[in-house]
Amino acid sequence: MEEALEGGILAGYPMIDVKVELYDGSYHEVDSSEMAFKIAGSMAIKDGTKKAQPCILEPMMKVEIEIPDEFTGTIIGDISRRRGRVEGQEPVGNTGNVIVRATVPLANMFGYATDLRSNTQGRGTFSMEFQKYEQVPANIEKEIIEKSGASK
Repeated sequence: MEEALEGGILAGYPMIDVKVELYDGSYHEVDSSEMAFKIAGSMAIKDGTKKAQPCILEPMMKVEIEIPDEFTGTIIGDISRRRGRVEGQEPVGNTGNVIVRATVPLANMFGYATDLRSNTQGRGTFSMEFQKYEQVPANIEKEIIEKSGASK
């Protein structure tokens, strides 16, 4: 069953936070084999997960961006284009800088350092760390499934 969970049914990605209980089973000296149990377990996992309405999750990053105040609007717009949510902003003492806090999908953060430098004349910095997993929007989930060759 563990092998079936490693290759999820939607797009081949591992399934997480799944609890599996085996209620009944039997063993026969002639007809039972390790492969037969693997096949039965895999079939049960696939059948059960289809009934559970599975979804694809994506890693969400906690992002903190320090920028000169004059670039706040540009940076907030860029975060929005990356499917991010601005959680808040606050001034950094009397420096004229501001810290913008946001949650952004990891998939949309590639190349961000270059874009941040371009958008802030090289004066912006950022840090990010994993925050949680969230369900991918339906249109993106559909694209992922189509690219993988799987079907929902």
